[in-house]
Amino acid sequence: MNKINLDKEEQEILDSFERGEWKSVPNVRAEIEKHRKYAQKTLKKDKRVNIRIPSKVLEELQAIAIEDGIPYQTLMSSILHRYVTGRLVDRIRPNKSFESDG
Repeated sequence: MNKINLDKEEQEILDSFERGEWKSVPNVRAEIEKHRKYAQKTLKKDKRVNIRIPSKVLEELQAIAIEDGIPYQTLMSSILHRYVTGRLVDRIRPNKSFESDG
């Protein structure tokens, strides 16, 4: 039998599955519809906001957006969304020693 080479993330998912940590969703269609509605509300862009930020911060955001292959405005919106929903993870980017002006 051929051994499949998994990357770290894939191996973690497989290990989690094998430990029985995955549960079936009772009503898959209703769950999909619920998340579809969440996505629609999240993606709805009905307000415009103008803010002033340091040019260095904007340059860093633009660089991250390029790395992720998305527009920098989309990245900024995503960051704000994750913050207000309590899902923003605080971590240091490798090779970056960005300090705020206080």
